[in-house]
This record gives sequence, structure tokens and C-alpha cells, in this order.
Amino acid sequence: MNNQNKKQIGWIDISRRKYGGGKTYGQRVERILSKEAATEKRIIDAHFFPWKYMKPIEWFFHFLALRQTKDLWITQTYEAVIGLTLSSLKGKRLTIVHHIDNSAMPSVLRPFLWFSEKIFYRNLRKFDAIVTVSRHWEEHFRDRGYTNIYRIHNTVPLERFNIPEEDVEHFKKKFQLEGKPIVYIGNCQKAKGVVDSYEALKELDVHLVTSGERRVFIPAKNLDVTYDEYLRLLKASTIVITMSKFKEGWCVTAHESMLLGTPVIGSGVGGMRELLEGGDQIVCEDFTRLRENVEYLLDNQEERKRLGERGYMFVKQFTPDKFEKDWKDLIKKLIG
Repeated sequence: MNNQNKKQIGWIDISRRKYGGGKTYGQRVERILSKEAATEKRIIDAHFFPWKYMKPIEWFFHFLALRQTKDLWITQTYEAVIGLTLSSLKGKRLTIVHHIDNSAMPSVLRPFLWFSEKIFYRNLRKFDAIVTVSRHWEEHFRDRGYTNIYRIHNTVPLERFNIPEEDVEHFKKKFQLEGKPIVYIGNCQKAKGVVDSYEALKELDVHLVTSGERRVFIPAKNLDVTYDEYLRLLKASTIVITMSKFKEGWCVTAHESMLLGTPVIGSGVGGMRELLEGGDQIVCEDFTRLRENVEYLLDNQEERKRLGERGYMFVKQFTPDKFEKDWKDLIKKLIG
């Protein structure tokens, strides 16, 4: 099929940092749909207001200038759901909503955020499809009266998860993580709970490790490494901690860890609870109980093995093939 006969899909995205579970999810969808339709991506950026809290002003001026017709417009950002209603774009509209939680934002912005949420939920009524990545957020929108909701769970590149044990040992030696259990406490940012997790676990005789860009300083070892090395870190870990303090869409770190057979202790907030409970992992809602849960698993090898096996059996169902089929079926339903 040549491009003239293909359906036309437009992607509207906001310029942001280039990593994160939501970003990766969107990139996977783009690759799938680019094989089915003629796709065009439009990045909304801010050049005149570099301060992050002023950027939306410029973004919305860019939205006002958008005038184009496509069979379908797709976005996955909170700001774009608000901004698209200012545009003159014609065609059906779909948004991917990973999570909605502004609790980590500065208190001075709360009045503005309250108002923006009102606009967000009102503008969602103008969308033809809302895609969520977990049951929690599907139910969240159904409870608010939305009916055009489709749940398509996340996936990961399975071919990268077959990691030989010798690669794990090499990783531990390279980063000086030998001799003691490794407890991974998350991406190095406050909202992921790493500060409170460190305080709860700092007296244990283990390697406490974070990963990614260091956004908060704690005396844990931080590894800003490639994705493959990050997977080796999760595989090498005795326990993975996902004590996020905001309502997660899903929690890809927990998903990846369970696929590697590593037991997970997590807060279970947002969509993460479906993942942890489905895989029979440990839900810890209180940081004051985190240490006892970690010590319990450190002292019980058989329980770690059981959780690893149960977690793997649950997450192995979320295959790339299923992800691709679900997205193709949805697009066919919307635009034929």
C-alpha cells in the first residue's frame, strides 16, 4: 500500500526528557502504527520561555497555530489534551493517559493545577478514545463517566531479558557490587521514594543502589548506565524496591524485575498494585514497614525464589505481539 492510500495519523508531542516508561510506551506505539499508516510527528517546544513553569504559555500559542487534517491525532501528554482543543486540527482524537498526579508539584502551583485538571477532564470528552495502561486508570475514568476507554498494558523487549549468569557476575565486578546483597531502590528521584527508602534501609549490610540521572543526593551508589546494564542491575539485585510516592501508571521497573525473576517490594500506588498483586509480590504501603519486609526476604531464599517465579509467570503474558495486536485492533476500530 502506497502512502497515498494509507490512513493519515498525526502525533502531537511535548518536548520533554527522552526517557521514562511513558515515553518508551509511546515510541513502541509509533513504530507499530508507522507500518500501518502514514504518520507525521509534531513536537511542541518552547524557545522563548525556557523556565519549565512558563513553558505552557508558549505551548498553547503553538497549539493555536495548528491547522491540519488527519484521520487520527494521537497524543500522550496532559498538556496536549488541554492544548489540542485550542487548535484547528480536524480528525479523530486519541490520547494515552499513563497517570494523573500533581502531588509532587510545588504548592504555589496548586490553584493553577486544580484549574488545569478541570479543563483536562472536560477536554477528554472531545476525544474518541482514551487508552490506559492499567486497570486502576481504566476504572478511574469509568468512575468519572467516560466510556470510550481501552486498556492496553505495557510490554518490554523480551529478547533483551535472557541474561547469562556470567554477564551478571561481570556486571557486579565492574561496578564493585560484590560481597553483599544488592537492593535496588529505584530511579534516583524523590518522587520514586528513594530518599525515604534509603533512610529506612541505610543500616542494612547491603549495597543500596539507584539508577539514572541523580536528581536527589543520597549516599547510595548511583549508576547512570545503558539499558542493557540497567537490566543486569535488576537481575543482579536480591530485591528490587519500587516505593513510588505518586500514582504510577504501571511501573515498568517492577515489570522488568519480575520478568527477570527478581522479587519486588513496592508501594502499590496507582496502576502498580495490579502488577504487584497479580504477580504475588509484596505491597508495602508504609515506609516504616519497608525494612522488616526487606529483612524478611533477605533471610528467606526460598520465599525470594517463589516470588521470582510467581512474578515471572504473571508478567510473561504482556508480550510485544499482544501489544502490537491490541494497538492494531484499536486503530482499525477507530479509522478502518
